Amino acid sequence: MAHPVVNYTSESSWAMVEDKFSPFAKETLAKLIKFLEEEILPSTKVAHAQLPNEPELRWKTVNPVITELKEKAKKLGLWNLFLSKAHYPKHGVPLTNLEYGVMAEILAFGGHMGSEAVNCSAPDTGNMEVLAKYGNEAQQKKWLEPLLNGEIRSAFAMTEKGVASSDAKNIRTSIRLEGDEIVINGHKWYISGAGDPRCKVHLVMGKSDPNNKNAYNQQSVVLVPADAPGIKIIRPMHVFGYDDAPEGHCEIIYDNVRVPATNLVLGWGKGFEIIQGRLGPGRIHHCMRSVGVAQASLNLLLQRVTDPNRKTFGKFLYEHGTVVADIAKSRAEIESARLLVYSAALQIDKFMAKGALKEIGIAKFVVPSMALAVVDRTIQSFGAEGVSQDQELARRWANLRTLRIADGPDAVHIQQVGQRELKRVPYLAQKTKELEKREQAWFKKYNVKTHL
Repeated sequence: MAHPVVNYTSESSWAMVEDKFSPFAKETLAKLIKFLEEEILPSTKVAHAQLPNEPELRWKTVNPVITELKEKAKKLGLWNLFLSKAHYPKHGVPLTNLEYGVMAEILAFGGHMGSEAVNCSAPDTGNMEVLAKYGNEAQQKKWLEPLLNGEIRSAFAMTEKGVASSDAKNIRTSIRLEGDEIVINGHKWYISGAGDPRCKVHLVMGKSDPNNKNAYNQQSVVLVPADAPGIKIIRPMHVFGYDDAPEGHCEIIYDNVRVPATNLVLGWGKGFEIIQGRLGPGRIHHCMRSVGVAQASLNLLLQRVTDPNRKTFGKFLYEHGTVVADIAKSRAEIESARLLVYSAALQIDKFMAKGALKEIGIAKFVVPSMALAVVDRTIQSFGAEGVSQDQELARRWANLRTLRIADGPDAVHIQQVGQRELKRVPYLAQKTKELEKREQAWFKKYNVKTHL
């Protein structure tokens, strides 16, 4: 009998990675699938219904369903699955990035609740990795431990209003030392998680040494309590009309916010080092979930086009036009994208995120676009219902479209991957010269001239 994971991935994909799963990972995977099917999926609509319609209340409400799911997940050992013990020995779990990748894809079937229920949702995942890797003992005790326990949530404040933040060197927020305090002044926006009543800390990136000749040593990261005087949350930004309450994506002004100098992470001028360590795994986590969203959407497409109640002009929907071709293209695209994600996860396992930049970059600009195409085909099969609140498809499309901007826009990743490829030119030129010499030796040996 096939492993239940194939209901969420595919037989060929599972066959490719099954032997790379430890006994612990296989046991965890089986428990996770059971938890998804018996707890998360049946409660998603209930959680949605628990969120008030009144704007003010939406930002103060923590869904009781999510709280209950978290407690159950923790007792089952389905907790902090993203944090690999190989890279974070003190705080991690014995799972590789590849093993977690398969699990993240499956969790995507539960929407945002899937990841949050097992304490694996952004931006907390990246912030926990920052604190686990770069935080000192006091910072870990005060902020990391409550995050690992799911007692609090967090925000990462990098993007700024009026600034081309895809180039982090442009960031203007001022971070300066004054006595034994750090003073922060700046205007941020689209800061995910900052609206959540459980958010207790912001990791703020800003310019601490604007005159440093090395532009990559001008930035620093500081831990700022969410209730620090001078933090002004201006408004939640909408994403394709969604406010994403209660977490939200907020516009924030830091007006002479003061924190102890001990709140500096790693050291002065270490901001770029920190964000590179943070964004690499985070980007691949997004890709893992995106593959799951595409797979879940294809499942809906298959059911829709074979539903006898949805016949048109006397035929099933799949008997019309290009529907069968859409199914085939979706299957092929999902399989291809999944292999990209697996490759990137394996590279991170072997060489850390810094040694997997090419694979991460390729996955980051390929996978969301693939998933968007699959969701779009599914929306088309549903007609008007596909863009309504009665289906999750419109929200999926909005989230995936946002991913083509978040954590570095497509253009940046494409440029970086292309530049990396161009670096191979000297090697290719040298190999071509060596080949030409060998070719001439063969021509000379047989005393013939080339026809080319």
